[in-house]
Amino acid sequence: MSTQVNVTELRRNLPSYLAQVRRGQRVRVTSRGKVIAELAPCRGSADEAAAARARLRGSLLDYEGPFEPVLPSEAWEMNR
Repeated sequence: MSTQVNVTELRRNLPSYLAQVRRGQRVRVTSRGKVIAELAPCRGSADEAAAARARLRGSLLDYEGPFEPVLPSEAWEMNR
């Protein structure tokens, strides 16, 4: 989701728009009706991405029959 704001409005209410960016939204800045910039949340650093990949490594489950049910039908709550 993004918000569009002109330069004058951005200057008047900068803290409000920065709070939106902090919450993960993008703010597109316009001048005379044309987008000239976009404020967006920072991406994580390379170290953070590497740490996330290390935490996830080996966590993928491998199923022999991916189209077969994981649980037997008797174990399903709706079948009780």
